[in-house]
Amino acid sequence: MTEDAASPADPRYRRVVLKISGEGFVHAGERGISTDAVLHLARQTAAARIHGVEMAVVIGGGNILRGAQFTSGTSAVHEATAHYMGMLATVINGLALQDSLESLGCDTRLMTAMRIDGVAEPYLRRRARRHLEKGRIIILAAGTGSPFVTTDTAAAQRALELEADILLKATRVDGVYSDDPEKNPHAVLYSELSYDDVRRQNLRVMDPEAITKCMEYDMPILVFNFRKAGNIERAVRGERVGTRVHATRV
Repeated sequence: MTEDAASPADPRYRRVVLKISGEGFVHAGERGISTDAVLHLARQTAAARIHGVEMAVVIGGGNILRGAQFTSGTSAVHEATAHYMGMLATVINGLALQDSLESLGCDTRLMTAMRIDGVAEPYLRRRARRHLEKGRIIILAAGTGSPFVTTDTAAAQRALELEADILLKATRVDGVYSDDPEKNPHAVLYSELSYDDVRRQNLRVMDPEAITKCMEYDMPILVFNFRKAGNIERAVRGERVGTRVHATRV
């Protein structure tokens, strides 16, 4: 598409990495996988893809299992093993999202950082880029394939590797607040923040390693509420939604 052919409906971004935590696969306060929640997520993602943006989705697995639950001194499960278990949980979520997207007519590929050849392709950067160029939504599971690394950091890593225009962080709140809005009704919602703001105020955007990676390579982050219908589409179109984190405050 040429610039002359562009319209207001066209996306602002050519390629995005969308990070969705495990909470996106289940209703609030529940565990496991909710078919309704996954389909809601798939519909939003499919609607955004219609505009031509290339989409890679990095997913968490906390709705099924969190490695941290095995970190107590009484646990018989080694912490590294617990992290691998968490990676497998993201693959389960990936399979659910893949089928939901394909039921809506989307062409997808599930790629994992751990080899699970029976259900997914191994993640290879060049292959992932080729899938994106062909218009496929790629779902990236199993984090980086290494323990002691969060899926937030995996999302930042993939955004850099795939040369995304922005990292979209989907959450259950409207953006980044000065305090936990679910506990403090007076918390202030920010529209713009710099990486330095996030680090200095210790704001809950992504884990520190992910913020450091994005800061070092000037990868902008947009934090927004995915539970509001249409917000993923609005985000890829560059509309005002959530909180934007970048090098300098606008």
